[in-house]
Amino acid sequence: MRRRFGVGLAVGLVLALCLNSSSSPQPPPGFLGTVTLHDSQPRFGGFSAIELSSDGIQFLALSDRGAFAEGTILRNAEGLLTGAEFGPVTRLLATADTLLAADRSDSEGLAVAEDGTAYVSFEGAARVLRYPKIGGPAENLPNHPDFARMRINTALEALAIGPDHTLYAVPEQGGNGPIPVYRFRAGAWDADPVTIRGSDGFRPVAADIGPDGRFYLLERRFHGVLGFSSRLRRFDVLPDRLAAEETLLHTPAGLHDNLEGLSIWLAKDGLRATMISDDNFFPLQVTEIVEYHLPD
Repeated sequence: MRRRFGVGLAVGLVLALCLNSSSSPQPPPGFLGTVTLHDSQPRFGGFSAIELSSDGIQFLALSDRGAFAEGTILRNAEGLLTGAEFGPVTRLLATADTLLAADRSDSEGLAVAEDGTAYVSFEGAARVLRYPKIGGPAENLPNHPDFARMRINTALEALAIGPDHTLYAVPEQGGNGPIPVYRFRAGAWDADPVTIRGSDGFRPVAADIGPDGRFYLLERRFHGVLGFSSRLRRFDVLPDRLAAEETLLHTPAGLHDNLEGLSIWLAKDGLRATMISDDNFFPLQVTEIVEYHLPD
């Protein structure tokens, strides 16, 4: 959520901090834990995406300032969160010897293929880059004609990849209208995106294809003085549409910070959603990792 952290949001968060000091929203069913993270690296923060390994231990996190970090999730004997260790927060490259330009570095969505290839989607200049190696040079995917018409702060916020290598890119559009989901397969974008229903003022911030083959969408809503709420929905993936919508999670305002990253993985006790927050590099916000158990 870069470039739109204005005075109204700042004031709202200040008031939210005051309100939350006297009230504690209760987590919904499935809550497993949360950890707040601190690091002295100057580029630490602004995390807009996260991908976990199949065992829920190793992770790759993406900052919305054109940077990434790899690290390790720390867990107790029961597999619950106790912390996280981050490696260096490293700038993404454009070419072998050139960093992403400052006005083209608003990296928001992350999807990692089975072979380790990473795909990153952007707001600002809406596009998707392919990284055969995350620390190496990027390759441009072709653009869909709609990308050039997207507004600077509502472009490609969420990205996911399926086992058949289909990419799903979702702009931060919707609110209460239809949400387009663009599919890239066989080297080209489908001419027409599929759409899913938007409602209740929520906007997409992250997506993933779970180990069950279903499409998961994390959405966020800002409630002013009350803070942020999050919603997680799940859809069946059909050849021509996303169907059988389920709402798995709807958190009360102020329970968590600005959750923007999502990874779905299979633990010993079933499906889990691991999420990371974007602190906007703002002192009153935090970087936190949150986990929920999901129904099958």
